[in-house]
Amino acid sequence: MKKLLFIVVATTSLFNSFAQDSTSKKGKRDIRREEKRQKVNDMIKQEEEGVLVYKKQSIFGVQLRSFGYGFFYETGKMKSQRNTTVFNIGFSEIKHPKEDKLPNTSFFFGNPYIYGKINNFYQLQVGFGQQRILGQKGNKNGVAVSTVYSGGLSFGLLRPYYIDVDDNGITRTIKYTPEDSALFVGGFIFGSSGLGKGWGEMKFKPGAFAKTGLRFDYGRFNEVVSGIEVGVSLELYSSKIPVMLFQKEKQFYLQGYIALLFGRRR
Repeated sequence: MKKLLFIVVATTSLFNSFAQDSTSKKGKRDIRREEKRQKVNDMIKQEEEGVLVYKKQSIFGVQLRSFGYGFFYETGKMKSQRNTTVFNIGFSEIKHPKEDKLPNTSFFFGNPYIYGKINNFYQLQVGFGQQRILGQKGNKNGVAVSTVYSGGLSFGLLRPYYIDVDDNGITRTIKYTPEDSALFVGGFIFGSSGLGKGWGEMKFKPGAFAKTGLRFDYGRFNEVVSGIEVGVSLELYSSKIPVMLFQKEKQFYLQGYIALLFGRRR
């Protein structure tokens, strides 16, 4: 009888303990579920109020620069309601302000050419930085204003510029060399040799860059990025960059830019 009573008491105690544990776990799950629901509701409310709320964003940009053009891709991870860490990669070309495209001199063939140009100068840039929201939209039709800044490495690439010239009745494709300097600047030039020349002769010019700007996001929905960015960039290379004959070679570039942005958030 005592043995049977002991078994009943032990079983009841075990059942009560299991029930309490299950209730405790269920209570924690309910709490977590309620916290998640509240967080989603807060995000929806903030979005309705025009507040940018997201975990990650991906942005593509097309930019016009003081001395050329560029493209870039940026990915960002939001660290707080106002701060986002960004990583970017971009490609651009710097053109000399004195470049002037002239028409070809042949009726039958030839491309427009730039007199005195000896190299195309491209840049592949990789960097990271921050985006900080200065002002939220206020509503879905408003504009969010952010400051952005980043810096990193700039891999400069020099590609020789080729032209087609007449050399005593023979058409030659040449780049600038001391030996061909008279033909390059004083000969009869048909036109440029096109984009297919010089890729296997590129020279590497390492450097670094930094840029900062203001970003205006006018997208109606938070999950879509639509905006404009204006700012300045600084680039410094390991040596001077020869782009044009008879012009001063630069090692340091200060440029203004304006970029059109589009992308998504989640």
